[in-house]
Amino acid sequence: MAMTAEHQRLVDCRDAGAPWRRWGPYLSERQWGTVREDYSAGGDAWNYFTHDQARSRAYRWGEDGLGSISDDQQILCFALALWNGRDPILKERLFGLTNSGGNRGEDVKEYYFYINNTPTHSYMRYLYKYPQATYPYEQLLQENRRRGRKAFEFDLLDTGIFDEDRYFDIFVEYAKADPEDVLIRVTGHNRGPEAATLHLLPTLWFCNTWSWPDGTAKPSLRAAEANGGTAIEARHEQLGSRTLFCERDDLPVLIVENETSLHGSSAVRAVRSSPRTASTTASCRAARQR
Repeated sequence: MAMTAEHQRLVDCRDAGAPWRRWGPYLSERQWGTVREDYSAGGDAWNYFTHDQARSRAYRWGEDGLGSISDDQQILCFALALWNGRDPILKERLFGLTNSGGNRGEDVKEYYFYINNTPTHSYMRYLYKYPQATYPYEQLLQENRRRGRKAFEFDLLDTGIFDEDRYFDIFVEYAKADPEDVLIRVTGHNRGPEAATLHLLPTLWFCNTWSWPDGTAKPSLRAAEANGGTAIEARHEQLGSRTLFCERDDLPVLIVENETSLHGSSAVRAVRSSPRTASTTASCRAARQR
């Protein structure tokens, strides 16, 4: 059997220590409500760190994001945030019910798919289905609380939010040119019958390792010079310097503190997409060592 490029990458990892696995899908889609973040007196992980708190409270032992990538220590993270112009909050992580919030226990109320992933994470492809109408957070909570244990659970599809295919298919792809050079492509398809607005916010941030008694020095994010594009430089005492480069030069860059309701640094793109077959694509290059 002929050796493929992926076979060679695996050999390089094993025999030469090539760090092909340094960057990969190591972030969960939901860190909130887990035992990893539980410091409650009675072990009530579900209510100690809620979904509502996640957008404005720093995690201690990990991060979360949609279609995300990070180094194997989860120091520097990249993920996609979405907004359909109607939701009260950005879609940054999966929403679900806690163990006491539903008639069938803990349950994520989202639709997402891991399509491809090579052993060295040299290529990864992810799909998230994002409704165009306001996400029914409260309806999912109230209806599942109302139903008894013998009733069917009430899922996102049951709300009718996907009727007439009024949703976006969001594909996130990663391809490595080398262990430290990652190409990222985000593609949004409007599956509905009418034009709809989609905001794509590729987000780069550091896990908060500096606010704790045994913490590291505070890292930095800053807009950097880029010929024909938009660049963000990220510096950390353990990871060194990395740059996120986006192919367009007309993207605004937002750099915020971790204590605010935004994670870190975002390149923002708003798209008015046509129905059915239309799509929009944004590309960037991430985690490139300088």
